[in-house]
Amino acid sequence: MLSYAVALIGILIVFNSPINNLLFSGVNNQNQQCPNQIPQIRRIPLPKLSLKEDLIALEGNSSSLQCMPHTPAPIVHVYSREPLVLYIENFLSLDERHHLFDISEPLFEPSTTTNDGGQTTHRNTTVRDSEVAVIPRTESVRCIENRAREIQGWRDDVFIERLRTQRYRQGGHYNHHFDWSSNRGGWGRVSSFMVWVDDGDGSLVGGGTEFPRMKRRKDERWCAFVECPDKTATGNEDGQKPEDKLGVTFKVIPGNAIYWENFRSDGTGRGWDEVWHAGLPVQKGIKVGLNIWSTGYIE
Repeated sequence: MLSYAVALIGILIVFNSPINNLLFSGVNNQNQQCPNQIPQIRRIPLPKLSLKEDLIALEGNSSSLQCMPHTPAPIVHVYSREPLVLYIENFLSLDERHHLFDISEPLFEPSTTTNDGGQTTHRNTTVRDSEVAVIPRTESVRCIENRAREIQGWRDDVFIERLRTQRYRQGGHYNHHFDWSSNRGGWGRVSSFMVWVDDGDGSLVGGGTEFPRMKRRKDERWCAFVECPDKTATGNEDGQKPEDKLGVTFKVIPGNAIYWENFRSDGTGRGWDEVWHAGLPVQKGIKVGLNIWSTGYIE
């Protein structure tokens, strides 16, 4: 009888304890009052100790920077609104591309992957086969950081991560993945830039950036920047034309960039499924890219 009583007390504690009500009351009350409303994320203050200069490009005093506009000037095209995806022509100048390559060359080391938010890393070439360099914050690099902030509108509590270049040799690739991973306490990697630095003087074959869940745009002017289906294709058994299907691959065009938002702006902390992406295998030549990630408050 004593064991039955103990079990009954345990059940009552689990389902009726003040701790349980405290942990789940927000969700329960929300579901009762607004059953169709998606629960909002619970936010915690950003730990200031996490803003380490080896990980975050802290702004500091930028008044002394000499960031002159370059030509041709950047041109921004909106590829998608939900999620927000921008295509930016001439994001980098030719001088900046050469500078990035020069300062990266002695720093490249094998890329790694992580499954626990960066606590541990390991080398797995079946998932990611490239070389990475965390580049020094020269004046030119800080100007690139500022450009990335400007495009995002100088958002509150959003910080540029230290810039990294990636080099992919023949066969190099990065399998499909999300940059956003999982948010913690309302903070996460809110946005990404994929910037192309070098394509081996035009000798590169393959290596595009693919978003298999993103809808294709039908306007043929986008074919200058994305891989377009064969015009002679007439569709298939499901009745869809090639341009109606999902799947977008952005071409490697040095100096240009893609920008995308990783999280929805509805307070739920949900990431966009459409930003699942991959660096496709390099079939010939060498590709060098620049990752610009922003971490901070999820709107």
